[in-house]
Amino acid sequence: MKKYFKILMIALLATLLMTGCAKKAEEPEPVIEETGEEEAAVEEEIIEDKAEPFRYVHDPRDNPEAMKDIIVNEDAVYGFSPDPESSRLGSYAEYDWTDPEFVANAKLEREKYHEGMDSMTDIIYQMRDEGASVEEIARAVSAERNRLRIASYDGDPEGLAKLKESNLKTYGHEEGPTPDQLYEQYGSWAVVLQKAFSTNMGMDAVCGLYDEYYWLYIELGYVDAAAEE
Repeated sequence: MKKYFKILMIALLATLLMTGCAKKAEEPEPVIEETGEEEAAVEEEIIEDKAEPFRYVHDPRDNPEAMKDIIVNEDAVYGFSPDPESSRLGSYAEYDWTDPEFVANAKLEREKYHEGMDSMTDIIYQMRDEGASVEEIARAVSAERNRLRIASYDGDPEGLAKLKESNLKTYGHEEGPTPDQLYEQYGSWAVVLQKAFSTNMGMDAVCGLYDEYYWLYIELGYVDAAAEE
């Protein structure tokens, strides 16, 4: 349910904001804290899958944007690992992406990050109901996205340091891109708002989530919908 709500929200975002005709969706499901049992289950699933090389239904190698940040690694749990030369994921290349235990934990953390983005949709509806402009909403949502990325590394100081290093190298700011930088890049506040829901497809791929979020890559224009046919 949550997946399809986001598809509709992203696809019709500009119309909803301009007309104010959309009704607020049902409250998102609460994010359930992962337990040790859940981590063990994911790890066990990964180990079983490694009996044969893992293959995605939708091959990341067909997506140039995803491959900008990753390389094919047949020994990796999900067949890909971060590219050491990538400005976005290069600092993650030193981790062992062939280790099922490490990758299981990385996958759970990545899932938490995606689920946490529900707070961004709440901001959109609240500010729209208050009469905020598209620019004001885009600025607030962009700031929330940066906050969520930082918060996703709670309890992982090493990972947080790497994220800030990557942000600093790419955007000149440890916390991530500023709304003005994004507007300069895209030239439209509506697009800035839409792009706030984008994801690093390479990171999804190394964490085993590329197929799960393939619909999002289509909605954001990274993948041609005709590829589904």
